[in-house]
Amino acid sequence: MTATVEISAREAEVLTLVGEHLSNAEIAARLFISVRTVESHVSSLLRKLEVSDRRALAQHASAPARPDRSSRPPVLPVPLTSFIGRVPERAELGELLRNHRQVTSVGPGGVGKTRLALAVAAEAADEFSDGVWFVDLVPITSPDTCVVAGTVAVALGIGEQPGRGMDDSVVAALSDRHALLVLDNCEHVRDGVAPFIERLLAACPRLTVLATSRARLMVPFERVYTVPPMSLTGEGDSDAVALFMDRAAAGGWPPNHALRDQVSAFCGRLDGVALAIELAAARWTTLGLDGLTAGLTDQLRMLSGGARAEDRHRSVRAALDWSHALLEPEDRVLLRRISVFSKSFSAEAAAKVAAADRAVVADGLARLVEQSLLVVTAAPTGTEYRALETIRQYGTEQLAEAGELQDTRSRHLLWCLDAGADLAEVGADWRPRFDAVADDLRVAMAWAGEQPQQRAQAHRLARCLAESTFTRHLLGESQWRFEQAGALADDPAVTATMLRHAAAVAGCQMNGDDMYRLHRAAGDAARAARDSGGAAVDLATAVSNAYRFSSKFVRDLPTQEADALIDEARELAGTDPAAQAAVALAEAGRALTVAFAAGADSEDVVRETIACAEHAVELAHRTGDPLAESAALDTLTGAQSWAGDTFAAAATARRRMTLLKSAPDTPAGTHEVIEALGEATEASLGAGDLRGARKWARRLADHPLLAEVGHRAMSALLVADALSGNIDEIDTASERFLEAWQRAGSPARSVLGPAAAGVAMIHALREDDAVQAQWDAIVRRLDSSPANTSGYGAVFDVMTLLHFGQARDAFERAAPEPGEVWISVTWVWLHWYVALRAEAAVLARDSEAADRVTEARATVAGNPVVAAIVERAQALLDADETRLLAMAALFDAAGCRYQWARTLVLAGGEEAVRGAAVLAELGLAPMVRVAL
Repeated sequence: MTATVEISAREAEVLTLVGEHLSNAEIAARLFISVRTVESHVSSLLRKLEVSDRRALAQHASAPARPDRSSRPPVLPVPLTSFIGRVPERAELGELLRNHRQVTSVGPGGVGKTRLALAVAAEAADEFSDGVWFVDLVPITSPDTCVVAGTVAVALGIGEQPGRGMDDSVVAALSDRHALLVLDNCEHVRDGVAPFIERLLAACPRLTVLATSRARLMVPFERVYTVPPMSLTGEGDSDAVALFMDRAAAGGWPPNHALRDQVSAFCGRLDGVALAIELAAARWTTLGLDGLTAGLTDQLRMLSGGARAEDRHRSVRAALDWSHALLEPEDRVLLRRISVFSKSFSAEAAAKVAAADRAVVADGLARLVEQSLLVVTAAPTGTEYRALETIRQYGTEQLAEAGELQDTRSRHLLWCLDAGADLAEVGADWRPRFDAVADDLRVAMAWAGEQPQQRAQAHRLARCLAESTFTRHLLGESQWRFEQAGALADDPAVTATMLRHAAAVAGCQMNGDDMYRLHRAAGDAARAARDSGGAAVDLATAVSNAYRFSSKFVRDLPTQEADALIDEARELAGTDPAAQAAVALAEAGRALTVAFAAGADSEDVVRETIACAEHAVELAHRTGDPLAESAALDTLTGAQSWAGDTFAAAATARRRMTLLKSAPDTPAGTHEVIEALGEATEASLGAGDLRGARKWARRLADHPLLAEVGHRAMSALLVADALSGNIDEIDTASERFLEAWQRAGSPARSVLGPAAAGVAMIHALREDDAVQAQWDAIVRRLDSSPANTSGYGAVFDVMTLLHFGQARDAFERAAPEPGEVWISVTWVWLHWYVALRAEAAVLARDSEAADRVTEARATVAGNPVVAAIVERAQALLDADETRLLAMAALFDAAGCRYQWARTLVLAGGEEAVRGAAVLAELGLAPMVRVAL
């Protein structure tokens, strides 16, 4: 019998992207919806498709549409078998979950903790409005809290946010959620799980955690539920008997019901332990009840003695030993050798690790499945196998006893290296391919890193993981793996290279202090390799990064320390062109920083600073390295904007973007491109190239590395849209900005201030007072600096005041001369400030309005949009309607729709009616026209 599942069009889109292994934030960015909406759709899909976790959902999505429930992936980690009995236990555990925020289901391996937890979680799903989430902790090799948090994040669809730990991201994502989080198999990572759960419970008041473990977690508020064996009450009608009968019938020969009482006695000898019963039932068709009883009786007798509390452990051990003994010799070898796999594996992978013929291995795997020692699933790439954790641990013991552990793990390591090499080609299916092998790569790395004889292989695998996790946008792990690869390298020159990559990843993570540390360490490695030029580049880069990316640093680089490093780098540089260019860039950064702190009063200082930056660009260009030249152009752009040369800064920023078309697809290249896009957007805004600004801002917003930090991704685009008057786009972009900013912990970062102020202005123009107040509060939290007071804050405030005819207030808001607030109005805001200041003077009928217009015209000459604002002010001063309409046409051509409509209203007459209609179409309040 089949049942059709109703999936909406939006849910289908979400399901497809889950199948591509995108995070919730990445899906939200792709579909232009909120992360909360994505979470709601994923939760709905989990319920509708009856799958337990995100991995199963992705597997479902990657297969063709299948409305037939019988063809869906299995619901539970033990697939293709039904859940039997446990009615009292389900009721008791469910009641505990309703009354306690943290419940730990404890019991020995094989007792059925996972199956019971999943059954109870499924029954309780409707009680949690934000869903139930299942996380299998088996693959984790480290008890570190961040590793635990990372595994939880993947299950929840939370990607890594640059500059923020995974534990912070998970806590933020769950802080207001009414959800149930199931953490399975916690025993081997208790030291990491316990503090993580404690923090979750403290920060997420509506979250409930159900954990399974062989021992309690010892966390506050923990309520322990000891999972009993399968019930033997009722003898022939007990849960234990029902389980045996069901599993035995799966072999095609259902037991005679007349044997139920004998089966009950047999299950009693196994203490009702679920796994032991299932292993025995798998032998029913070949041994019958007499054979099962005789075989297991002998095995249990061998394990007799010891405390009664260990009976259930003995029952599982007896069943495993007995079942193992009944295997053919080649199947025993296969079982123990495949135990090194962390998760699912194919027959081909098993053949390589087991060092056997593929056809022989495939037959052996089938026999192990028949004996319930393996679970088989149908994956998009073919049939996959998996051992339950208890059986996997048993196989590992057998591997050690056979003296094969070293050789088998070595073959597993080689398989992982081959799998990692296959990941070098990035295509549409790359993420699923990486996720399918990532756990095994990590397990192999953990083992190889502790084997001196495997040092070279461990280095290769660490580097593979570093590059792959960077591509997967797992920046924290990528940086760690690059550092690990550096530590494992025998050649110090290779170590230096790995540390440079690690430094670039740290830059992508917004971690300037690590950038500095790693470049210093790379310099030490380069010196050990007798590469003086490379060491000079590293030391100089450590300094220039501290100047270029000062906002990413917690610690300010002391002047004395910077000077010493530059001197040392200069001595090491010799005649090496790359080293000389790097030193020149550090010197240019220092000169600009000193000059900026001193002010812009001396023309000689301005000329010398720009000349220093131009020299750095010239030397970098000679090296032929686009990243070195891009870094120098960045410093030159900063010097030109500081000097007030807006158009030169914009031209240099465009030159930088052209250069970076050939940037390598490396961490350093990625970091440079992201920074350059932001700079190009701002430079274009300052020069009045609004279409260019939106182009760069759109590329920045769509950059995959920024999907998890929508506040950073959308910031520049929001400013461009606010100044352009693209009102419709602002609603969607601001929602993503706000949601991501709140998920990130609402950081106070002044660089985000202009975006929030632009959104506040749009809501003010709509007369949406409540939302405007919300965004004004955000601006105050983000930035209390003079840039807000006198720079972008003044620009957006004046635009609002002029819209509502409050010319005198606008005039007073922009009263300071540009020279008085030069730091605030340099870069993007100088032209906008002086132009709006001139218009405010005209509309306020200030006696010096004409002089202000003349001064503004000289400052903004060449800026199409801002110059049109100045000429509009002149037209208003002269009451020249023809000139006003000409300016309206200029605004229209420049893609500045709001200023076009505003100019039409200012022109009066029929044009004013037309302009008012455009403003209404944009959703803005009527503009108040000031009569002159």
